[in-house]
Amino acid sequence: MSAVNSRRGRPRRGAVAVALSGILAFGLAEAPYAAADEGDPYPSASASVPVEVDAADPDLKLAEGATLAEPKVLDIKSVVEDLDGEERREDTNEDIKLALQSEVLFGKDSAVLSSEAKSRIAEVAAEVKEHGATKVRIFGFTDNLGSSAHGDVLSRKRANAVHKVLAKDLDSSVTYEVRGYGEQYPIADNSTEEGRKKNRRVEISFPRGGE
Repeated sequence: MSAVNSRRGRPRRGAVAVALSGILAFGLAEAPYAAADEGDPYPSASASVPVEVDAADPDLKLAEGATLAEPKVLDIKSVVEDLDGEERREDTNEDIKLALQSEVLFGKDSAVLSSEAKSRIAEVAAEVKEHGATKVRIFGFTDNLGSSAHGDVLSRKRANAVHKVLAKDLDSSVTYEVRGYGEQYPIADNSTEEGRKKNRRVEISFPRGGE
């Protein structure tokens, strides 16, 4: 997935793709290139010759009466984060998850949304509508500073505040799961301020295609 520098449904200010998984199951991920010795036709990280496979080997054949399983597409997840770390987006075959940094949405130790935050949440609502999603999850998180009890309460209040604004822009048929997890489930290192800022977030997730 390429990073797109637009406001609606995409991280802003120079988004950068930081992870892509799932393809590894097919063995398509490229190994780091290492220069091969002169005359070596297999330049790779190990510069080793591929193992030869005997197509007539009986171990490669299905047992009598056996059939192949139905083919399926493995889940591929792309993660995009803007350069300031203010917004993180995860896309899979089934779901979309947006992690909005708390400092962008709220004042310090506050659960009152700023005007800019309300505008951003309206953009998220538009994307929810676009996918026809009927269930939305809104989870709040904090860093590990202060008491765990305070973090639990604050994260729930912030999730509730986002829910209140989001619900105004969406149809009444949409159902919500709203939770505050406090310092649980960090996505970055809590030992640095940069990591703690990423952990102080509200995540909004919903299925693709209304599933």
